[in-house]
Amino acid sequence: MERKHFLKNMFIGAASAPVILAACKKSSASSNGSTSGSGSGSGSSTCSVSPTETAGPFPTITPSSLVRTDIRDDRTGAALTVKINILNTNNSCAALQGAIVDIWHCDKDGYYSEYGGTGMQSVNYTAVHFLRGRQTTDANGVVQFTSIFPGWYTGRATHIHVHVYKANGTSLLITQIAFPEGSGSAVATVNAATAYGYTKGMNGYTYNSADNVFSDDTAGKQLASITGSLSAGYVLTSNIYVAG
Repeated sequence: MERKHFLKNMFIGAASAPVILAACKKSSASSNGSTSGSGSGSGSSTCSVSPTETAGPFPTITPSSLVRTDIRDDRTGAALTVKINILNTNNSCAALQGAIVDIWHCDKDGYYSEYGGTGMQSVNYTAVHFLRGRQTTDANGVVQFTSIFPGWYTGRATHIHVHVYKANGTSLLITQIAFPEGSGSAVATVNAATAYGYTKGMNGYTYNSADNVFSDDTAGKQLASITGSLSAGYVLTSNIYVAG
């Protein structure tokens, strides 16, 4: 898969969005497993390692201190359950038990915890840890988090960051999860939901096809599936393939 460089400089967003000026690029690291496999949920069923991506400018500083299922803290927004299936390409894409999975994403306004007060993000959230968490996969290779639907910021589509480790702490993969888009999608519905605090709408939104992380994912391997509604809450399901 061709690896494009991320935007050299992110556009300066509105006051409610972080300002990201540092360059981020897609990692050149990639590996493939066997040629067949299975697994429920989103993305391609081809048994090959998921795309390797940048951790971005806001990775979790001390993830081992954030072992928890509910990652919301004080953040409000549309309810989102994040369900991630970790599949092992070294074992015909069977479920990988005991893998450590970190996730992190922005809040409804596009801000990250643990950072801020700089040109990259104006609002200072260095003392808090919202929307970050760690879990270990169960016998079915699954981790689940209680969160809110991420907002967006200039230059990026809606996304969730994921870092997967072996049980011994060895890094297996850093990647990102993309969200389905289009009329009637959860992304469109949530961003129009001012009653839930989402005020940006879709004006100025960067779609997956133009996003410099997701635009080359022609197989849709990073694309999650989403079910549910604003009133009942959404459930995101994503398959992530690693050489475990």
